[in-house]
Amino acid sequence: MSVTRRAYSSLTIKSVSDEKRIIRGIATTPTPDRVGDIIEPLGVKFTNPLALLWQHQHDKPIGTVKFDKPTKAGITFEAEIPIVEEDGTLRDRTEEAWQSIKLGLVRAVSIGFRAMEYAFLDSGGIHFTKTEAYELSAVTIPAQPDAVMTSIKNMDAAGVAIIKTFDPNAPAATGELQRPTKTAPGATGKSTTPVNLRPKEGTTMKTLAEQITALEAKRAAHAARMEAIMQKSADEGRSTDQAEQEEFDGLSDDVEVIDGDLKRLRALEKAKAASATPIVANQIKTAELGTAIRTGVALEPAKLEKGIRFARYAKCIAIATKTNQPITAVAETLYGKADPEFIEITKAAVSAMTTGNTGQLVGNIGGFADFIEFLTPQTIIGKFGTGSIPSLSKIPFRTPIIGELSEAVAQWVGEGNAKPLTRTTYGRTTLDPLKVAAIAVQTMELIRDSSPSSDVLIRNALAKSIVTRLDLTFLDPAVAAIAGIRPGSILNGIAPVAPSAATGADGVREDAQKIMAAFVTANNPLTSGVWLMSGLTALKIIGFLNPLGQREFPGLTLQGGTFFDLPVIVSNYVGDYLTLVNAEDIHYGDEGGIEVAMSTEASLEMDSAPTHDSDTPTAVELVSMFQTNSVAFRAERTISWARRRPTAAAYVVPAWN
Repeated sequence: MSVTRRAYSSLTIKSVSDEKRIIRGIATTPTPDRVGDIIEPLGVKFTNPLALLWQHQHDKPIGTVKFDKPTKAGITFEAEIPIVEEDGTLRDRTEEAWQSIKLGLVRAVSIGFRAMEYAFLDSGGIHFTKTEAYELSAVTIPAQPDAVMTSIKNMDAAGVAIIKTFDPNAPAATGELQRPTKTAPGATGKSTTPVNLRPKEGTTMKTLAEQITALEAKRAAHAARMEAIMQKSADEGRSTDQAEQEEFDGLSDDVEVIDGDLKRLRALEKAKAASATPIVANQIKTAELGTAIRTGVALEPAKLEKGIRFARYAKCIAIATKTNQPITAVAETLYGKADPEFIEITKAAVSAMTTGNTGQLVGNIGGFADFIEFLTPQTIIGKFGTGSIPSLSKIPFRTPIIGELSEAVAQWVGEGNAKPLTRTTYGRTTLDPLKVAAIAVQTMELIRDSSPSSDVLIRNALAKSIVTRLDLTFLDPAVAAIAGIRPGSILNGIAPVAPSAATGADGVREDAQKIMAAFVTANNPLTSGVWLMSGLTALKIIGFLNPLGQREFPGLTLQGGTFFDLPVIVSNYVGDYLTLVNAEDIHYGDEGGIEVAMSTEASLEMDSAPTHDSDTPTAVELVSMFQTNSVAFRAERTISWARRRPTAAAYVVPAWN
């Protein structure tokens, strides 16, 4: 393949003959031109005489030119501008050209050539090793040397292939179209360097889709021209002449190359689509991202916060029950465009639900387990096993776990002496699945609101009720286990450590040391120890300063941190006591699911500690969900825990707190 090119050089006039208007000069082409290209003079082929044109206008010849034998320094030439006696446009043009060159007003020449062999330079230019020159023009040095050249430099190989087929400057002197010859195949072993794809400032590289479109359009034009050539000869009842044959063969070669490039571009497009990076909706901040989307990069909805889809499903259940619509129809109306994946999850979950007004929802169906992911880190139990905090010992429900309550002790013995016996006591632990339940009430107006804020409110209302109950039960020493109903606190039945009489930071240190001593005495490893304290207790400890105004306990923060080099969990539901827990001695079971039921007709006792039950009903004030146009959501989570040993924790009720 080839392309009409121009190489601009300053005109060095060696001699001028007024008698015959002969100009002898040299075009200094071996050095990089103003656009970074290099033309090897020894690789230039030509057939004398060539046309001498005025400003590269092929319909305005001003004479002829003969090139001398190329040398490493360049190519010398001899040009002749004829003397025209008759008045007219030709005489005016030749006179203007002669006077402009003679007086130095036109100081440059430009070789029109087609590339035969070339390689791309790292600098962005092109190194032409073999070319064919067909004209020389006298030109004024332009502000933009060559627009076609600039475009090629800023295109990839496919774009270059398109431009190579263009020949807008075909020489008019012969009246024949010069068809390019085939490029030497890669099997010749000629080395090329990778093309520099970095575009110049202010230009834009074509996308794959644009390159494919351009190649397809070029191929269609070539095919139409080939058909026209053959149709013309058929209509005239003759065979094709030499010019038509050359043009047809050249077009056929071009089509073959275009087909190859199209195949490669489509393969590249397919490969890029497979590895496309998803673009998050509403995050398109640059033109590059916009272009990526227009060319087929995968688009996905903005990532939702954990628990939002669960809240959305609860809302859809409420509206569907109230309006007697299918849940999927409600979900499509509220979230069809914003969250298409939610619609698919909703359809999949419907078949797993029971019928009736309660419309139970199991949270590990589809994407609704994200509510557990949102809920768990907010609980004290959920914070174990995160960061530097040791994990609790998770065991399955209803599976007996045999634990060692006392350690076996070995003794040193001499030769022939009796070996001592040791006794170890064991305990049996079985965790039964227990449910923690809470009811959150929302108005129907809020439920119908499809804004993200209403989703967050419902999610938080459901989560907060469960978090509060779990944390209070886990650490309140007064909470005893009730078989089949609730687990006991990990501190229940443990006598508190006697507090220090000291106040301030000294009291904190003494109490902490007493707890740690009791902890170690019970053979609890400090490596699995975790401090538990309330936010108020943490705030008081943080506030203790030494005489220099520095914090006495710099490792502690309101979010946790460390206290006496052990990790800390801070919860607002911990009482006014300081607790140290051996994490590996706390067994817990968790099904990892959440169940929600809703009602718009129930009447509720609006109390966080209801007094009535179905066995022995009492007169209490109830609020009707139907009368107040409200919806009650009941959330239940199956979870339980137990101490492995009675000495798994130690705590103190400090005097300084």
